[in-house]
Amino acid sequence: MTIALDSPNSLESASRLFQHGRQTLVLDDCLDWLRAAPSNSISAVVTDPPYGLVEYQPDQQQKLRAGRGGIWRIPPSFDGSSRRPLPRFTVLSANDRQAVTVFFREWATALIRVARPGAHVFIAGNPLVGPLVSTAMEASGFERRGEIVRLVRTFRGGDRPKGAEDEFKSVSSMPRSCWEPWGLYRKPIDQPTVAANLRVWGTGGLRRLSEKTPFLDVIESGVTPARERSLAPHPSVKPQAFLRQIVRAALPLGTGVVLDPFAGCATTLAACEALGVQGIGIEIDEHYFRLAARAIPKLAAL
Repeated sequence: MTIALDSPNSLESASRLFQHGRQTLVLDDCLDWLRAAPSNSISAVVTDPPYGLVEYQPDQQQKLRAGRGGIWRIPPSFDGSSRRPLPRFTVLSANDRQAVTVFFREWATALIRVARPGAHVFIAGNPLVGPLVSTAMEASGFERRGEIVRLVRTFRGGDRPKGAEDEFKSVSSMPRSCWEPWGLYRKPIDQPTVAANLRVWGTGGLRRLSEKTPFLDVIESGVTPARERSLAPHPSVKPQAFLRQIVRAALPLGTGVVLDPFAGCATTLAACEALGVQGIGIEIDEHYFRLAARAIPKLAAL
């Protein structure tokens, strides 16, 4: 069932819910949703959370949409290319960083009850604040299972000192980013072996690329194509080609429920739909919820 969101009152009639194919998108606070969700009901999590938290507060989102920046850096053109807004995590105060740890500790504690034993959690990150989330995940009982490296050359970093570009032409304030880390975690299995856990829960491992090749922790990935960004205009939208590889790996037997608790424009759900698996997305921002409802069918069809 697909719920149309074109009329002003359709959101209320939809009871904060959008469904398309095997996907369900909910307008809600993910902490509230997780606290009410059944235990051991989610097979995997694939998500790109608001790492700095402050960048998705209503006032900062309003500044972003107005093109005024705030914590969002509106960078100049670079080598003839227009650059998209980026959150300035380097401006986070000690209190902001502590808030990140506290929030993700609460989130992970709520999530671990809902995840099936052996469920894997893939979390997009960045080198500056990713370690804070890792600390919270492990403190809440998740096992750290490594890191997925998304090889992508973005425009993050590499700039000369602001306001003194001509004076310091041979200096960069930070290295130019050429990769994106995705933290990989697992809820501990509750069976004697991974094989036994797979038989009981369908979780515990990662789906191989083929019988001869295991899932790899390095994935080559270009920037998100302009066509996909136009369908899902979110500042951190990930390409379908990459997300479909992650979603496929997250369900070792090809079945189960994938959760994205920070759905944004629901690109994870679009990847789930393209692969024919069930997905649930939670989005707290009504603006992105509406954009996601329109984007899921179109992205899944690519």
